[in-house]
Amino acid sequence: QVRLVESGGGLVQAGGSLRLSCAASGRTFSNYIMGWFRQAPGKEREFVGAIRWSGGSTKYADSVKGRFTISKDNLKNTVYLQMNSLKPEDTAVYYCAADRTPINVIRTSRVAYENWGQGTQVTVSS
Repeated sequence: QVRLVESGGGLVQAGGSLRLSCAASGRTFSNYIMGWFRQAPGKEREFVGAIRWSGGSTKYADSVKGRFTISKDNLKNTVYLQMNSLKPEDTAVYYCAADRTPINVIRTSRVAYENWGQGTQVTVSS
């Protein structure tokens, strides 16, 4: 059983920064891809970025490229989403997810991710 727990959300002013954490437990994650998604009120859940647990390659949505960075700590089984230069349009519930399919490509569709955390709210004020 894979368990994902996000933390680090909160309220921040535009231009500020936040770091989200996703603590993973329950399985060996070396072949997984760990993704971050977000969902704003009334909108579809969208891909933010992801990292391959093995090797550490990353992929980002164009809307966050250059502002957000995903990293991981293998010893802590934790993935991070560092968010800089935040904008009001970044306001959403942010979810951590795991793609357990052993393929060599980072997928951006939410249907590819089998396990999800409970989400953490990020609110950016203008």
